[in-house]
Amino acid sequence: MAALAATWMRSLWSAGLDFVLPPRCPGCGLIVDGDHRFCVDCWQALEFLGPPACVRCAMPMPHDLGAEALCGACHADPPGFDRAAAAVAYGEVARTVALRLKYGGRPGVARTMAHHMVRLVGEVPADALVIPVPLHRWRLWSRGYNQALLIARGLAERCGLECLPDTLIRTRATPALRGLGRKQRARVVSGAFSISDRARVRGRTVLLIDDVYTSGATANACAGALKRAGAREVRLLCWARVLREGSGDTLTIG
Repeated sequence: MAALAATWMRSLWSAGLDFVLPPRCPGCGLIVDGDHRFCVDCWQALEFLGPPACVRCAMPMPHDLGAEALCGACHADPPGFDRAAAAVAYGEVARTVALRLKYGGRPGVARTMAHHMVRLVGEVPADALVIPVPLHRWRLWSRGYNQALLIARGLAERCGLECLPDTLIRTRATPALRGLGRKQRARVVSGAFSISDRARVRGRTVLLIDDVYTSGATANACAGALKRAGAREVRLLCWARVLREGSGDTLTIG
């Protein structure tokens, strides 16, 4: 009886909250009919990514060459992480959602990103770890939260996996990567990450979480630190993937 009453009270509270604060489209703010849902216009503007794509960098490919196919760039210069996947292509709506989370003080948007990223996880070992790309402490203090950590927590909760927020550490502040070329970005973030507890990641599969994948420089540096600590596999999962060079610069991302 007590459990039934508690359930009824939670439903009543949820209904009252939805009346006062109805769910809104993460892209434009219009009222929608459920959490994590987009309005029709924003939904149609999103380009959801999936096969066929390069297994290493998630770049869409024109033909299906198999689940383990690599693009030309990854054949020539494979990234440090083993696999990558992104929920959507970086575009106007995806950018707006990322900016609202990163700079707009809308941490709840992270749960929407995680909701749409669950399909990217696929089959992973039961002991796989969810680890966010970290911010340097100075940037964390100024922003108030790490957007990648909020996404990681939402994803770990949905998938029943362990999230480690403090294992991967950014040991030094790095300048914005906006406007830099691929090699310059790699030099800027080289050696900027370390592992606080190597035993936690040794022999484990790591799901490395970030909001937007641009050149992969930051993810490469993170993956390198995780691999040196003994991680068996590093998979990069992101909300959005930049498909055209330069289109993600306004977000100041790696």
